[in-house]
Amino acid sequence: MQLHDLTALEQGAAVRRGEVSPVELCTHYLDRVERLSDDLGAFITVTRERALEQARLAERRVSEWRGSGDLDEVSPLYGVPTAIKDLNPTAGVRTTFGSAVYDEFVPDESDELVLRMERAGMISLGKTNTPEFGSPCYTEPAVAPPARTPYDPARSAGGSSGGSAAAVAGGLVPMAQGSDGAGSIRIPASMCGLVGLKPSRGRISTAPTYADITGLGVSGPLARTVRDAAAFLDAVAGPAAGDPYEVTPVPETGLRGWCDREPGSLRIARFDAPVIIDTPVHPDCLRAYERASDLLESLGHEVVEVDRPFAPDVIERFEPVWFVSTALSVVPPEREHLLRPLTRWLIELGNEVDGPAFAAWLIGLRQSAAAARRALREYDAVLTPTLAQPPLPVGALRNDEDPAADFEAQKRFTPFTMAWNATGMPAFSLPLHWNDDGLPIGVMLAGRAGEEHVLCSLAAQVEAAAPWHDHHPPCW
Repeated sequence: MQLHDLTALEQGAAVRRGEVSPVELCTHYLDRVERLSDDLGAFITVTRERALEQARLAERRVSEWRGSGDLDEVSPLYGVPTAIKDLNPTAGVRTTFGSAVYDEFVPDESDELVLRMERAGMISLGKTNTPEFGSPCYTEPAVAPPARTPYDPARSAGGSSGGSAAAVAGGLVPMAQGSDGAGSIRIPASMCGLVGLKPSRGRISTAPTYADITGLGVSGPLARTVRDAAAFLDAVAGPAAGDPYEVTPVPETGLRGWCDREPGSLRIARFDAPVIIDTPVHPDCLRAYERASDLLESLGHEVVEVDRPFAPDVIERFEPVWFVSTALSVVPPEREHLLRPLTRWLIELGNEVDGPAFAAWLIGLRQSAAAARRALREYDAVLTPTLAQPPLPVGALRNDEDPAADFEAQKRFTPFTMAWNATGMPAFSLPLHWNDDGLPIGVMLAGRAGEEHVLCSLAAQVEAAAPWHDHHPPCW
């Protein structure tokens, strides 16, 4: 067994027992990053010396705590390597936001999420690949090679957390941070055979910038197991003073503790009708969805077919909001020529929406979301496909000559994920299926807003019944 065969929680436990040191872990993963990152498009910036310095400090502290008997209060992820998506400012570390506009930008201040990861003792190996300003659902920026799924490097890892997904799936880190404004954690999780968790709106603070005024975006983990994802969220969740959104704290024991609880018999709604656009769903994605439905029933849950809970006009309300959120990206005029065609097109459309119109569209989107939450209120979870197609070749969605066609192709590829950003509900993508070509196909389970504990309990039960932890890509 190699170190990267261990889960993040197993690595943390080994550190606390003194069986492996943080320096050994970081060195092991950094060597894999050096060998594999460029081929997979995983990292934009690698912080080798910074990571080793943090690992040496963690090693000394764990040794002191072990000697004094104070290990009980140590984070279960202390000393475990990770990575931070290159949309999150990190003090003293190059942060490009996936754009040539910021290819040499080094922030003075880290955001709250990065600080919480550091306080939990996780050691970042660097900044993972993301498309320009995190906008498209593929990761092909000007500042790094395309992010590729390790299961077939000719195919995309998805986006916008594509670099984080490629890094975890390829065994370059045991878990990584991502962010999700319309599916950007769950899309690459599906394409890379991972667990991707989009938490409830407000579960993780967006301090200090609070830049997403739409409420669509939230950070979360990409991991190989449900328990690792739950442990990551336990470590970073909770409000900061001044946050615009707050959710009910997780009951008792944290989310990791809920992974060890049987969920009981739940009522689970299911639908496979795309939400944002009428488009065919690939047979492989439907097969994964049906297998997941059968598995849930075999575990004693009631699975109920429901109508799509969103009106067809939800996309008309979503699109202007998305355009404006992109237009809020700060681009110095003298560097506008460095923008990708898609970004420039989105910004131009966003600038055409005036203030009252934006407010009307945002209110309309929230009304659509409220109607969906009312329609689903009697169900404990909701099952859908994650994506409408298996992983696509690198470049298949991108169209620099026709950004409008690019955007339409993205919608057809990802017609389900935006639903739970609009409602603010938590959602997992779980790697329950691989097709005949060996490509991973995710399925999505959403839960009631603020009820990640129920969703974690259910997802852990599903993982125990149909484990995927030992399913590895060729580069493993």
